[in-house]
Amino acid sequence: MIASVAGEVTAIGPDAAVIEVGGVGVLVHCTPGTLATLRVGEPARLATALVVREESLTLYGFATDDERAVFELLQTASGVGPRIALAMLAVHTPNALRVAVAAADLKALTMVPGIGQKGAQRIVLELKDKLGTPDEAVNAALNGGGRAPAWREQVHTGLVGLGYSAKDADEAVAAVASEADAELAAGRSLQVAALLKSALRALSVR
Repeated sequence: MIASVAGEVTAIGPDAAVIEVGGVGVLVHCTPGTLATLRVGEPARLATALVVREESLTLYGFATDDERAVFELLQTASGVGPRIALAMLAVHTPNALRVAVAAADLKALTMVPGIGQKGAQRIVLELKDKLGTPDEAVNAALNGGGRAPAWREQVHTGLVGLGYSAKDADEAVAAVASEADAELAAGRSLQVAALLKSALRALSVR
């Protein structure tokens, strides 16, 4: 198991980064939030999880050990593979996922691309005793506490991580807000990576 990688960041894309380790460029798939913490040319350390398949070896990277632990626990639920687990962490923080599972918040879980109502119910059933329950956060959720739409923060931090100014990121987020609203109005789950790509297109045609 590759528990972590450390080295200079040589490239950052919409869903992955390349980190040079011992003269080898290692491709690490990450959430937009994790990518936003990286800077090309600067050193970085990511907690990692290696997913082995017959035809591939794929490395996933995380800003914290807690994110990696939650990523691995999520995959113990039926129907949750590494791509969906990463998407869950792209939409929600580890604690937000703990809150959603503990409070059986199916609406929050179905915001994740690839998770439907039945899938959310199965995740709650299978993970409620595994993820843990941060009591204060759970109480806030059960008492009606809310949080700003996660996609806005994720897209904004992703753009800043790619080198855009906060002002440019604000304008790009505003430009794709109608797209996000249309997806929600149609009853579809938001795909943060797709919104990030739309934001990049909006910036390129200014």
